[in-house]
Amino acid sequence: MHAYRTHTCAQLSAENVGETVRLSGWMHRKRDHGGVLFVDLRDHYGITQVVADEDSPALAELEKVRVESVVTIDGEVKKRTPETVNADLPTGEIEVFARSITVQSAAEELPMPVAGEQDYPEDIRLKYRFLDLRRETMHRNVMLRSKVIASLRRRMNEIGFTEIQTPILTASSPEGARDFLVPSRMHPNKFYALPQAPQMFKQMLMVSGFDRYFQIAPCFRDEDLRADRSLEFYQLDFEMSFVTQEDVFQALEPVLAGTFEEFADGNSVTPAGEFSRIPYAEAMLKYGSDKPDLRNPLIISDVTSHFEKSGFGLFEKIVGGGGVVRVIPAPNTADKSRKFFDDMNNWARSEGYAGLGYVTRKGGDFGGPIAKNHGPDRMEQLYDELGLGPDDGLFFAAGKEQEAAKLAGAARTQVGEQLELIEEGCFKFCWIVDFPMYEWDEDAKKVDFSHNPFSMPQGEMEALETIDPLEIKAWQYDIVCNGYELSSGAIRNHRPDIMYKAFEIAGYDKEDVDREFSGMIEAFKLGAPPHGGSAPGIDRIVMLLAGEEAIREVIAFPLNQKGEDLMMGAPSQAQPQQLRELHLRLMEPAKKAATKEAPVASNDQSS
Repeated sequence: MHAYRTHTCAQLSAENVGETVRLSGWMHRKRDHGGVLFVDLRDHYGITQVVADEDSPALAELEKVRVESVVTIDGEVKKRTPETVNADLPTGEIEVFARSITVQSAAEELPMPVAGEQDYPEDIRLKYRFLDLRRETMHRNVMLRSKVIASLRRRMNEIGFTEIQTPILTASSPEGARDFLVPSRMHPNKFYALPQAPQMFKQMLMVSGFDRYFQIAPCFRDEDLRADRSLEFYQLDFEMSFVTQEDVFQALEPVLAGTFEEFADGNSVTPAGEFSRIPYAEAMLKYGSDKPDLRNPLIISDVTSHFEKSGFGLFEKIVGGGGVVRVIPAPNTADKSRKFFDDMNNWARSEGYAGLGYVTRKGGDFGGPIAKNHGPDRMEQLYDELGLGPDDGLFFAAGKEQEAAKLAGAARTQVGEQLELIEEGCFKFCWIVDFPMYEWDEDAKKVDFSHNPFSMPQGEMEALETIDPLEIKAWQYDIVCNGYELSSGAIRNHRPDIMYKAFEIAGYDKEDVDREFSGMIEAFKLGAPPHGGSAPGIDRIVMLLAGEEAIREVIAFPLNQKGEDLMMGAPSQAQPQQLRELHLRLMEPAKKAATKEAPVASNDQSS
């Protein structure tokens, strides 16, 4: 017999009744029924019930051992009586009568429970992550992550992509966030940087003649954290040569749709070939966001023209000053009290906005200050244009366009949640396309890149030379699912002449480009194919599939919100000897000072 087990804790069934077996695992639960002790024995694969009574030589030892101790149990497989069968367990038809027990490792008193799924403080969970990972949901999430990555890798291989690893130690570059720097011992006073993404390398692979590249790439960004962002993360990084934007879409949609369908657990998934293409301007108007949640049926509308001349002086003043008025419908709210609408207004104020105006309607009768001052005839005309009914309310976001769009987008989500309009049990994908190439930097009083300076402008050189920069669109796109941006991507600007011109418009001369991006620009001068790609975030994909709201729930060993590893004690102080070897001396943090920003390159990654 094997030293530790003949079967896993998920293998035994009624076919094994009468066999002598050996199981090893953690003591998950103990239940003492007065002379009869039941133990749930758990391993990676599942749970088997072990029973010991007064006739069992193992009873006395089992009674003494704490839960989460690791034990090996020899015993006989017995069939459970019909009324005690546990249909929720693969091993629920049997139990193992314990004949002997060997304690492999005795557990001390636990700092947190493993059995059960009760909430526990995050700092305790992260400090004792090895215990947290024993819990059913966390263990299942990590296994789901492994399976999702395997599925993605298989699907990429099947459509002709070649997996190539790119460097972890590389050069620092002015990209979308701060670099993590690594001091070099062999080259005093010089530093490597951890990659924010393999952006430059994957484009160099296209220049090198590799037609379709991918990797499950580790990436590092020294930035503030939030629920769906970490200092280190993984992405499905890929790049393709001789492709249009549509070619990229057709390559990625089956991979994402197929992976989600495989692990959707009964939820519907937007089929490949049916991902919506939503222009950026339309997304900002209709959804107030460039990462819209299409499960929410509410659509924002612009009603600015209705308030150019209005009895409601506040909106007329805003519109006269160049502002806009956006509205969010609140369908079938005739039965809602005034408190519902006031609470929405208070919510907007708590989010830092001046407020959220509203109109109530019940049986065709309008209510609220906006309706009273704007007048019933004008309100009727507005409602007819929007296609609203006699019992539909309406919320108003007014102000400068960008601020009004942001408030309207947040209010759309809030109203959808409050009215329980968000469709459940589905994953809805869309592409956001036609991003502006440039934007106006109000602080610097100049045109600057709106997002990715290395995207190919639509219209190429002709557009740069003949169109108002603020009207130029880029071949740039985001993939969005259920309100989460999975990644950005672009058709790259592979021509040095167009790149120099694009940077010139943003105020950077040829010397700036040659200095900051010498490797890329020199490679492009020696023959570069048209190419493009993207890099969906693995952590967010698994988070969505697992039904979690934070990526730390699908990462085996995440950092906390302060970027600390509470289990391993990182970051930690370096030893004096280490600092001497690296030719480093520590100093107190300097006060922040204003510095001139270098041109930035946004990575293909969720942000």
